[in-house]
Amino acid sequence: MSAFIHPIRVYWEDTDAGGIVFYANYLKFFERARTEWLRGLIDLGQERMKQELGAMFVVSETSIRYLSPARLDDLLQVSVEVREAGRASMTLFQQASLDGTLLAEGTIRIGCVSPANLKPVRIPAPILDALKKKSP
Repeated sequence: MSAFIHPIRVYWEDTDAGGIVFYANYLKFFERARTEWLRGLIDLGQERMKQELGAMFVVSETSIRYLSPARLDDLLQVSVEVREAGRASMTLFQQASLDGTLLAEGTIRIGCVSPANLKPVRIPAPILDALKKKSP
């Protein structure tokens, strides 16, 4: 499956005292890209997914490698690529790049849970169907 790409501008609030993106903010950038990826995948935002499909995703594990800094006003390209999709979880590979230079990359595991009790549930069929359609 090809990677979904989402542009993210670095704002003042994203930087630290040294003028570079604070390392934890890459998790926010990755989250924003995953949200837009999901919206594009099934044409539902996360709130509608909770209401209409009775499911939501939560992050259960992350592993990030930092390679080069981003700075104020940079326009990053943040990617989302499905590496594995199970019945109730997915492993995603994400990267943040600037003008072809890789800045950070990581593996994010998300689990599908019921909004009512946060217990694992199957990933809704519309999401799995959309993933199958996007696969080569």
